[in-house]
Amino acid sequence: MGVPGPRGGVPLPARPPAAPQPQPPSGHPPRRRAWAEQSHRIRQSATTEPGRLRIIGAVLALLVVAFGAVTAWQISARSTAADNVVHHSAPLSDDAASIYRSLADADATVAGSFLVGGQPPAADKKRYEGDIRTAATLIAQAAANSDGSPEARAQISRLNQQLAPYTTLVATAQADNRQGLPLGGAYLRYADAQMRMPGGLLDSADQLYKTENSRLSSDYADAKALPYASWVLGVLAIAALLWMQRRNYRRTNRVFNQGLLAASAASAVVLLWLVAGHTLARAGLDDSYTHGAKSMQVLNNARIAVLQARGDENLTLVARGSGDNYQDSYAKGMVTLAGTDPKGVGGELAQALALADKTAGRTPVDTAIKNVQTWRARHAQAHTSDQNGDYTAAVTQVIGGNDGNGKPVTATTKQSFTAVDDSLAQAVAQERKEFQKSADDGRGALSLLPLGAALLAVLAAAGALLGIGRRLSEYR
Repeated sequence: MGVPGPRGGVPLPARPPAAPQPQPPSGHPPRRRAWAEQSHRIRQSATTEPGRLRIIGAVLALLVVAFGAVTAWQISARSTAADNVVHHSAPLSDDAASIYRSLADADATVAGSFLVGGQPPAADKKRYEGDIRTAATLIAQAAANSDGSPEARAQISRLNQQLAPYTTLVATAQADNRQGLPLGGAYLRYADAQMRMPGGLLDSADQLYKTENSRLSSDYADAKALPYASWVLGVLAIAALLWMQRRNYRRTNRVFNQGLLAASAASAVVLLWLVAGHTLARAGLDDSYTHGAKSMQVLNNARIAVLQARGDENLTLVARGSGDNYQDSYAKGMVTLAGTDPKGVGGELAQALALADKTAGRTPVDTAIKNVQTWRARHAQAHTSDQNGDYTAAVTQVIGGNDGNGKPVTATTKQSFTAVDDSLAQAVAQERKEFQKSADDGRGALSLLPLGAALLAVLAAAGALLGIGRRLSEYR
């Protein structure tokens, strides 16, 4: 039914009922999570210049601190590796070579004393006993410093197990020889077989030497590794600081911001110090390896070849006509030592001469080469005498004594051997000195860098924050 219109007019239509109003929900509105709220605030802050400056300041500080921390970490690791080269792996490698050399010298010395007959000379006895003591002492030291190397421990264990039986065989051979029993020579050859056979004393010492050389090479590689992460972070940090200064200039027309400028300078100093320090360290370590460690390895190999050749030479005569295998071994050892030409320069000695970069290192190697040439000539004469049935003359030409007229023979292979060994020992001492100096120089170039990088990075971060803070103060 309609509603009457005004003054009796047409009735108006009835109003529809009012729509119900929505009621507010009961309780509090839902809250955002904390992380979502924080993210929202950061996004809102980033829309304003002060907020952007705060974010940029935090990123710059973190980047500079990360650069300093990574630099300190990487250089500390390289400094530790360089320290291991100088104080750990290089001395262990040298000790392993000394173990081999002492054992080979003991074997050669006792074989030479047999040629005298009866009681061995006091000098030979003293030398043999000294070699055995030296080997035993160095084996014990190697055992104390072989932590973390199963290969080294295995070789040291074999050396310990075999040294005592070898000395027992030698003692038995010497006792029989004093009594004039031919069985003494057989015992000596058996002792020599225990020394040289695969898995024997010299083989174990050689494996230990290779293991220690491998450790030395690994330490060198770690010490010389390029710090790529530090370089990348350094370039990023400096680029970010320069970008911020350019941004600041474009927005404020101010050329310098002292805080950002100080941060850039400190970061640049760290990066330049890092590049220069590592370059100098790498150069020093390279020199210590090429003209020190590597040269010593070649010289040690040469000394070992000399001792083995001397032992073969003596045992050829001890065998009394059945020593062809020792003569062949002597010939091979000489080829390894000095090449195929008896009057030329080759083999380990040629390598040692090429690696010796100073006169003090080249002179003893030159002397050793000349004495090896003399040795080979004298050995050929002694071998000819032995082949012709003149055993007494051959022994005299090898170890000395009097000739048929009662005159002392001094031009012997023993004299040549001693001169070669002494010259090589002098060369090793010179190369060891050069190694120590170059390695210390390389290690020293890194010594202060980790601490310096950390301190300068903290100063750079503080400078960046102060520079940003000064810019923020303009908005307060």
